[in-house]
Amino acid sequence: MNQQVSEIVKAIREKTAMVPRVALTLGSGLGGFASQIKVETEIPYRELPGFPVSTAPGHDGRFIFGTLGEGDGAVPVVCMKGRIHFYEGYDISQVVLPARVMHALGAGILFLTNAAGGINPAYHPGSLVMLTDHISSFIRNPLIGPNDDEEGVRFPDMSHVYDLQLQDLIRETAKADGITLQEGVYAQFTGPSFETPAEIRMLRTLGADLVGMSTVVEAITARHMGMRVCCVSLVTNMCAGISDKLLSGDEVIETADAAAPYFTKLVRDSIEKM
Repeated sequence: MNQQVSEIVKAIREKTAMVPRVALTLGSGLGGFASQIKVETEIPYRELPGFPVSTAPGHDGRFIFGTLGEGDGAVPVVCMKGRIHFYEGYDISQVVLPARVMHALGAGILFLTNAAGGINPAYHPGSLVMLTDHISSFIRNPLIGPNDDEEGVRFPDMSHVYDLQLQDLIRETAKADGITLQEGVYAQFTGPSFETPAEIRMLRTLGADLVGMSTVVEAITARHMGMRVCCVSLVTNMCAGISDKLLSGDEVIETADAAAPYFTKLVRDSIEKM
């Protein structure tokens, strides 16, 4: 894995010397945020050696290097316009490869976003939810296998996966922007099928407020490497059993499009303060 990361970083460095401060991963239907970035370089995943390619709808499949903000306060960022999912058939090591690459490029913060199903009845389609914790019990841990002690300890602490100071920053930003921000616990399932009503009842009993098909493995990997992690989820649908409405991938994209203005404002304004 270290060799693969090195080869990918070398290929990227042939196209840009930018050292990002923040790495941003855009979830399903949220790729439009990339238009906020003052772009220096765009690199399609297919141009990088051995890099997995996004196949999910709404995931463009490219790294975008640039800045957010103006003047001396502009924040250098690397943005994943489209992430890699386990359900696409990739090994977990490939799913978290982008996080390793962005860390190797210099990013100290990983800002994750995702489209999620709402379990908490206080949510509704279009709700923005900042993650305070997650449940990883239903997905293979990305740290299984030999450990690189230079990268992180064998048994990393996960008491605060989502950085407390970054949580405060996002809360304050939402308040200043007049954006309603919920908070909650996210569970990752493998997908690609949506969850059953019985699975949602189980997750609700376990304390999950949201469920989706990404994010947790990336957050674990980033924390293992010492990155600071934060995440904002967009509730695109209420889960089976919470709502009688049949679920579809089209609904995810439609809700994300409708929520784009306030999602974009919150993420942009938060990153500009990091």
